[in-house]
Amino acid sequence: MSKIEVNEIDKQNGSTLTIGGSGTTVQLGTGATQTGFGREGSVDWQTGSIKTSTFTATSGEGYFVDTSSGAVTANLPAGSAGAIVAFADYTRSFGTNELTIVPNGSNKIGGVAANGFLRTDGQSATFVFVDATEGWINVQETSNSVAGSAFIIASGGTETEDGNFKVHTFTGPGTFQVSGLAATPACNAMSVMIVGGGGGGGGSVPGFYSGGGGGAGGYREFQTSPVVPYTASPLVNTTGISATVASFPIVVGGGGAGGNQSPRTPGTVGSNSSGFSQTSAGGGLGGRSGQPGSNNAEQGGNGGSGGGTGGYIPGPAQPGGAGNTPPVSPPQGQPGGSGDTPSSGRAGGGGGAGGAGVGAPHPAYGAAGGAGTASSINGTPTTRAAGGKAGSQPGTNSPAGTNTGNGGSGQENCSSSGVAGASGIVIIRYKFQ
Repeated sequence: MSKIEVNEIDKQNGSTLTIGGSGTTVQLGTGATQTGFGREGSVDWQTGSIKTSTFTATSGEGYFVDTSSGAVTANLPAGSAGAIVAFADYTRSFGTNELTIVPNGSNKIGGVAANGFLRTDGQSATFVFVDATEGWINVQETSNSVAGSAFIIASGGTETEDGNFKVHTFTGPGTFQVSGLAATPACNAMSVMIVGGGGGGGGSVPGFYSGGGGGAGGYREFQTSPVVPYTASPLVNTTGISATVASFPIVVGGGGAGGNQSPRTPGTVGSNSSGFSQTSAGGGLGGRSGQPGSNNAEQGGNGGSGGGTGGYIPGPAQPGGAGNTPPVSPPQGQPGGSGDTPSSGRAGGGGGAGGAGVGAPHPAYGAAGGAGTASSINGTPTTRAAGGKAGSQPGTNSPAGTNTGNGGSGQENCSSSGVAGASGIVIIRYKFQ
């Protein structure tokens, strides 16, 4: 190997001095330093030396600083044009214990002869010395670091908190967006409740008989316990749903419209709700009442829970609509009640998630709808998916509520129309801290 020793290399003519041929790496010797070349705005991060106490920075280096046990001070190097240093929050604890940055001698930071501070968890900053007027200027800064999470990170719907758990409630269509997962797979478990829209109550003939109650929207609940504990419905599926980084479309079904007096019509079926490849069916429609001489009563419709059959059924009492349609396990709903014969003309109540609608024969108008079912998935015990009652005298039909998935009440002589079913709801719960 040849060696050339000189005190100075200069160009012979022109304005360019070339060192090394194309593709050649020019390397400084061990311990040698350079001046005048400047840097390209980058630093060499000192990953093998985490700073936990006062230290003096060297130009061209970046430092990870651990303030988890107390505040730390970093002294900047001598100010020379092009000098560059950087700092990053190693334990995301600058918000608790700050990093103080001290300019060298009479130098300035951002034009001010005073110390600088990093006080935000996960913060990092890069400083370049420009000149004596402004001194060290922060050329790059982040307010937080991108760190792995111990829990799911997600957004969408109306977000609330229940202790250590995040709850996302969808009362209309939307998107549940998962942007981060827990490092431990078990912590990616979610509990989900999906309720379909309730069926509308059936219409009746003025002066005669009653319309059937609408069936409740299908009720499905998936709980992961003990990761996501709460008091769930007795209908819960104990196989929970695991989060993945993705966008999940959420559909919330609307309630079916109530039937009319003239023309005499049944209610309409509720709409499905869905999410995470799971669907809860809309509630079955409440059947319209019969009419003397013609147009006999209509049977309740099938659905998440079945609708009640209208009154004035000729011959034997006819059953209500089937629940749990299509079938799932545990069942998403129960059947509607049967309608009575011309001797009474009383309709059946709509089925609910927790019980079948009351059917004929029964001693009075206004047969009850099937019971709903309660869950505390959102932190408050709430009953949803109850069946609508059959038409009653003197027409005291009750509203189905909002986002309950309840079936609508049937129509009776004194009421203007059957009651619409309530829209459904989707609720998601997971641990976030």
